[in-house]
Amino acid sequence: MNLQSMDLAAHYLEEAARQFRGHKRMAEGAISQLSDQEFFRAIDSEANSVAIIVKHIVGNQRSRFTDFLTTDGEKPNRHRDTEFIIDANTTRADVMHWWEQGWKIVFDTLASLKPEDVTRTVMIRNEPHTVLQAINRQIAHYAQHIGQIVFLAKHLKGSEWKTLSIPRGKSAEYLSGTEKLGYSKGVMTEPVKK
Repeated sequence: MNLQSMDLAAHYLEEAARQFRGHKRMAEGAISQLSDQEFFRAIDSEANSVAIIVKHIVGNQRSRFTDFLTTDGEKPNRHRDTEFIIDANTTRADVMHWWEQGWKIVFDTLASLKPEDVTRTVMIRNEPHTVLQAINRQIAHYAQHIGQIVFLAKHLKGSEWKTLSIPRGKSAEYLSGTEKLGYSKGVMTEPVKK
């Protein structure tokens, strides 16, 4: 890998971490608006609650990012089907503790990667991926599920929902810079003060 490629690979790893941080922040902005009852509520018999989606993301994070460079991303001790079951004794604090553990694995793994690792081959379900492809796969996967979390939270909160991006009718003010809304590149960076 030449110097220019190394710089690009280092930039990619920084950008991947930034994207993951943004997805985590977006989910937490939605989750923070939910009551415990809403957090565990499924809107129909085929739907997943926010708690279940979080549990699934965490199971995926543990499997994909533990021993990332050296073992298949689908670990033999992962029991994916159990990620969609929440025990009646499970608390919101339990789920959010798992959430923090899962993200710690992701961020610790990303921090350990070197630019030359980006083109290495890793396996996911016995399929070869470059490190870049494997990370992109997870960015997309988590974005999908975090979109579900935001959609569910917005649905459950109804008129009490506090937007996580530029509010309706505020685009011109945001673009002109006349109103500081607390958004950066479409993601809320801090709570909007009213």
